Amino acid sequence: MKPVAIFRHLTIEGPGYLAQFLDRHAIPWQLIRIDAGDPVPPAAEVFSGLVFMGGPMSVNDDLPWILQEFALIRDAYTKDIPLLGHCLGGQLISKALGGVVSRNPVKEIGWGEVAVSDNTTARAWFGGIERFDSFHWHGETFSLPPGAVHLLGSAHCANQAYVLGKHLALQCHVEVNEQMVRDWCEFGAREIAAECHNSAVQSAHTMQVQMHEKLPPLHHVAERLYGQWLQGVLPGNG
Repeated sequence: MKPVAIFRHLTIEGPGYLAQFLDRHAIPWQLIRIDAGDPVPPAAEVFSGLVFMGGPMSVNDDLPWILQEFALIRDAYTKDIPLLGHCLGGQLISKALGGVVSRNPVKEIGWGEVAVSDNTTARAWFGGIERFDSFHWHGETFSLPPGAVHLLGSAHCANQAYVLGKHLALQCHVEVNEQMVRDWCEFGAREIAAECHNSAVQSAHTMQVQMHEKLPPLHHVAERLYGQWLQGVLPGNG
C-alpha cells in the first residue's frame, strides 16, 4: 500500500505513539521533515493518508510551507485521502478547509480532562469512552470547518477535536510519549514560567510526575482513535 505521510514541523514534535501504532499494524509511513527543509509534496495521491504534527508556530504566520500544506490538505480532501492533525496539524486542517484559527482564551499546557461529545459520531469514534485526561500545549484554537462534527471539548478550550467524514483533527496531544513530554518541558521552560499564574498551565515537574500515570490510559484512547482513522486508510475500506 502507499505510505502514510507524516509532516513534522519541529524536531521534538514527531509522531510519537502514532509511529508505534503504525509499525505494529505494518502500515508504511514516510516522515516529511519540514523543520529540516524537506519540500511539501505537490499532490496527495502518492500517499494513503496525511498526518500533520504539532509545532510552536501559528498557522496564521507568513511561512511559505504553510500555504503549501494548505494546498496539499485541500487536494487530499478533494480526493478523499484521510487527514489527521495533532494541535498545529488540526489547526492547519481547519483553516485549509474553511475554519478559523484564533487565540484561545488561555494557554493550556499540561494534563487536563477532555469530555467526549454527546452525539452518534463521537460515540462511533470513542466507543464507551466518555472523558479522559489528555496532554495539552497550545495558545490558539480552531473553529470547526463546514460539515464537521464536534468530538471533544475541555474546560479551557471548547473545540478539542472534530471529524469531517474520514478526516480527524485534534487540538490536544494523544500522540505524546515520555520523551516528548520531557523534551517539551525543556524547550518550553520560558513559556511555562511566563504562565505561572495561569491555572490552565502546569509546572514541568507536575507534568513529568503525572505522565507515568496518565500516559497508559491516553495511549488506550490513541489506539481507539488511530484504529478508527486507519479504517479510511486501508485499501478496500474507502
